[in-house]
Amino acid sequence: MVPVKGSAGAKSRLGALPETFPARGELAEAFALDTVAALLAAALVERVLVVTADPAAAAPLAALGAQIVPELPQTSASDARTGAFAATREVASGAPRDPLNAAIIEGIRVAHEFYPHCNVAVLTGDLPALTVADVETTLTAASAHVLAMVADEEGTGTTVLLARAGVHVMPSFGPGSRAAHEASGHVPLDLPATASIRRDVDTVDNLAEVLRRGVGVHTSALIARSQPMPGTPTP
Repeated sequence: MVPVKGSAGAKSRLGALPETFPARGELAEAFALDTVAALLAAALVERVLVVTADPAAAAPLAALGAQIVPELPQTSASDARTGAFAATREVASGAPRDPLNAAIIEGIRVAHEFYPHCNVAVLTGDLPALTVADVETTLTAASAHVLAMVADEEGTGTTVLLARAGVHVMPSFGPGSRAAHEASGHVPLDLPATASIRRDVDTVDNLAEVLRRGVGVHTSALIARSQPMPGTPTP
């Protein structure tokens, strides 16, 4: 499951991009397309759900084969949980009310409702260098745990949250999310720091790094239509 903000609020930390570079919204859409494309190509992935409130972002992702889950307006954790979720102790213990985690909760609810026998993996939508091989390696490693996670390359954030079928998850994406997810029982998977699934893109430096390593076809095509970033090869 991949939450996608859409262009309006996407990638605010990429505000220092050169003028000749694509707009943040365009980059965010390309990142999400490459993330979802890699997931859809993985043999261990049964279905990819995308949670978004942006119809413009949803259309190309649906064309790839993703199932679109509409993000609930003014979603909070208590709004997002219905049915079986509403009865869990997560509601009583307090829940994340920011839009990202609320959207993830809604996506997990839908996944549990429609695919109750499937394990769940939540990925951030900003993994443009994601490879099928790293998706498969991650899912295989996660199968040994009830709850697992992948830390970002810096080691403090989270790029992937994983759970066995039917196990409820409390997402805590945001600053310091690794510690929060570990505290809730998610086991960090032992993946190389340079694994593509650990390199999310929040800053200009992150973007330059993934461009040097190689990105998916959607991000590559978008960058190719623009001036190359200083110090990075032309894709």
